Amino acid sequence: MRVDFNVSINNGTVGEDYRIRMTLPTIEYLTSRGAKVILASHLGRPEAREAKFSLAPVAKRLSEIVGKLRPPIRFVDDCVGPAVQDEIAKMEAGDILLLENLRFYKEEEKNDPEFSKNLASLADIYVNDAFSTSHRKHSSTYGAATLFDTRLAGFNLSKEVQYLTMIRDKPVKPFTLVVGGVKIKDKIAALEHLVPKADKVMIGGAAAYTFLKAKGFKTGNSMIDEERLPWATRALSTYGDKIMLPSDHIAAHSPADTSVTMVKGDIPDGMSGYDIGNETIERYSAEVGGKGGGTVFWNGPMGMFERRAFSNGTINIAKSMALAFWRGSKTLIGGGDTLEAMKRSGVAENEVSHVSTGGGATLRYLAGDVMPGVTVLNAR
Repeated sequence: MRVDFNVSINNGTVGEDYRIRMTLPTIEYLTSRGAKVILASHLGRPEAREAKFSLAPVAKRLSEIVGKLRPPIRFVDDCVGPAVQDEIAKMEAGDILLLENLRFYKEEEKNDPEFSKNLASLADIYVNDAFSTSHRKHSSTYGAATLFDTRLAGFNLSKEVQYLTMIRDKPVKPFTLVVGGVKIKDKIAALEHLVPKADKVMIGGAAAYTFLKAKGFKTGNSMIDEERLPWATRALSTYGDKIMLPSDHIAAHSPADTSVTMVKGDIPDGMSGYDIGNETIERYSAEVGGKGGGTVFWNGPMGMFERRAFSNGTINIAKSMALAFWRGSKTLIGGGDTLEAMKRSGVAENEVSHVSTGGGATLRYLAGDVMPGVTVLNAR
């Protein structure tokens, strides 16, 4: 079973464990039916076999989550080879084994045929529950999968595909898009697909300053993606009636500045915008949570929410998303930063329809790109 346990680990302790918990329905479905479940994942981008990239802390955290009613999660410090085969031979029905980091082998990312063959030799059935890695044609997501007769989607991957297909192809109207974060370039392909279908598009975060500059506003020292200015100009020309931009900002001379200023309209020279202002919060919040019904998709925080002084916009959007959900909207959140922002805002995971674990994969899928890790499942 391919999972995505690419989580933050500090001093041997797992931080945010949402991606781990999301795999539990599939794991427990399989173990309750007597399967011996072998979990495979990557962690980070190791250059070599480094202890800080080991999945051992994840095995410990997973054991804590599943509790004392089942045997502890087994862990083996390799992902192919004799040590792994020996560990599998000791497994009984319902046991769970987590393999060591797949990326300790360069062959994984190269989709190496021999490495794929070695991975496939470990099991009888292939299950992919890692939508977030399914845009990559790696051994564990594609090469090994092709060698199985039975290739299945886990519950989490199925739910991702179901919700994101709805958003991409036929969103329930009215369709509201909330876009934030720093990088526009990663989102352009998805936006080109989604903006024509949207009824309203609210832009915040650093992305907003590129659009504001394209519209002729002074943006001070705010972060601008100069290469994407022409694209923003075209988007405003074609869809200006539906694109909403901040009218006021929380500005400062630097992120560490203890003195912040509410600025309306142009941002003064020497200052940068780090969050949307109160007037913009009111407009955006009313649009997101005001009526209920339809679909709302949020990707990217409204400002530098990690700092309290610049967190108000993101917190209010998160709470508006929860309000929209309780009023009957289909609400989707995408991106690791957005999930973190939601948690910091005190909004629970069950107060939105779906939280995508996909990150880059979510944006690629929404852009209509081929997802090798998904298509290989559809093929049989």
